[in-house]
Amino acid sequence: MKITKISFKRLHLVPVVNFKIASSDEQRSETIIVKVETDEGIVGYGESQPSRVVTGNSIEEVECFLADMDDFLRGENPLAIGHIHDRMNRFIKGKSSGKAGIDLALYDILGKKMGAPVYQLIGGASNQIASDITIGIDEPQKMAALAQKYVAEGYRILKIKIGIDPVDDVEAIRLIREAVGPEISLRVDANQGYHAKQAVQIARAFETYHVDEIEQPVPWHDLEGLKKVTQHAQQLIMADESVLSPQDASRVVKMEACDVINIKLMKSGGLYPALQINAIAQAAGLECMVGCMTESRIGIAAGAALAVSQKNISYADLDSYLLMEEVPGITGGFTQSGGIVTVPDAPGLGLHVDLQF
Repeated sequence: MKITKISFKRLHLVPVVNFKIASSDEQRSETIIVKVETDEGIVGYGESQPSRVVTGNSIEEVECFLADMDDFLRGENPLAIGHIHDRMNRFIKGKSSGKAGIDLALYDILGKKMGAPVYQLIGGASNQIASDITIGIDEPQKMAALAQKYVAEGYRILKIKIGIDPVDDVEAIRLIREAVGPEISLRVDANQGYHAKQAVQIARAFETYHVDEIEQPVPWHDLEGLKKVTQHAQQLIMADESVLSPQDASRVVKMEACDVINIKLMKSGGLYPALQINAIAQAAGLECMVGCMTESRIGIAAGAALAVSQKNISYADLDSYLLMEEVPGITGGFTQSGGIVTVPDAPGLGLHVDLQF
């Protein structure tokens, strides 16, 4: 089998809820849908969702990269995924979300060729996982009202964005816990908003409200600060922006800087390197979460396939498609009831894509 064409399409995603975070106040997002065609007529679909803050890429840079890959990868065997990653990495450093778009499409092709779902091909630990749903930074009372709404809809895990004002953060968590009761799991994500001393102080304040995890409390580069928070907080501490690559995962594992690693396909460059990150964490006895950027159903389907496939991936944050208007012409990939995400046994990523490229 050979790759005959790589094409892509930029889409605008419009939020349906307020979604402010400590590192940005993005109310509109763009994503890129990637299509890889082969000489056997098997077509794979992926997604590239860049972020200046996290991946360091603009959408225009990723489009240029994908246009280059159309020439560079023509004639390659799409099933030789490791070889294609080697070629992409030799071509250019970075552009992780661009590489992710191609990688996901290749795994989609692999599954369709084998007549099996991707989640089974890469591990097959399960076909379901419980996902959280995220509450952006807002007035504490509004955040609590939204939390109550989500719980009424069946969600048992809430992820709350914090990191701008410690006083408001504690008040929001107090009101949310009061609104949802003691049985709902609360996780918070500071998006690099604190320094280490602040993070330790707020972790202690959160103990009263039984917060389970604190995600990326300090700037991505402050691994010593991350380690300090991990050592002094009762909650599990999760690394997100600090871990983009397998090399980053190895670094935080050696330093014992965190308890959990958040794997995102757009950060890592796709499923192939994401599986390497997970293997490093698993070897060190750490659990992982599969998170997401502002992705459509395609990116979430791939993230869900990864999340259910590995035994030590115990957490999922696969909600971005719920926070944005869904893209017409993209269906399948997974189903969701309340917070439970189920991946089907359809070949590849199980998606149905009807878009003009």
